[in-house]
Amino acid sequence: MKRGLYVGRFQPYHNGHKSVIERIADEVDELIIGIGSAEISHDLRHPFTAGERVLMISRALKDINIPVYIIPLEDVKRNALWVAHVKSMTPPFDIVYTGNPLVIELFREAGIRVTSPPMYRRETLSGTAIRARMIAGDAWEECVPSEVADVIREIHGIDRIQQIAKTD
Repeated sequence: MKRGLYVGRFQPYHNGHKSVIERIADEVDELIIGIGSAEISHDLRHPFTAGERVLMISRALKDINIPVYIIPLEDVKRNALWVAHVKSMTPPFDIVYTGNPLVIELFREAGIRVTSPPMYRRETLSGTAIRARMIAGDAWEECVPSEVADVIREIHGIDRIQQIAKTD
């Protein structure tokens, strides 16, 4: 049995994430999705709470063909301890999937196999680009699974992100 860990912030979960997860699901028997920076919300880089991100991801992955565990992971302010923190919060895993250079280095230093899956349409499918569309009032729904768009509407996420983008 091969279990993988995919780490991301998912602010919001989008079609690029979905594409990567579909590829990972062909490689592993079980998948852990680690929601990074779980303790941060209501700011421009992290507008959604950990619970909202769990809801987005779980609804979007309802039809995936392998077991998935979605686990919020709080940041630890000491990078040397972060891998141990992740391991304490998750089931055991054999491989880590991430594109984050720091996360890659920390897991490699800990002797854990890491791979960087190719990004899907990275120029338009990034949390930063999608949040910018939301703030500007531009179309963003085509960038996320429909289930995620539904969650964002349910929680009034566009109102929130536009409000926190204002200055005094």
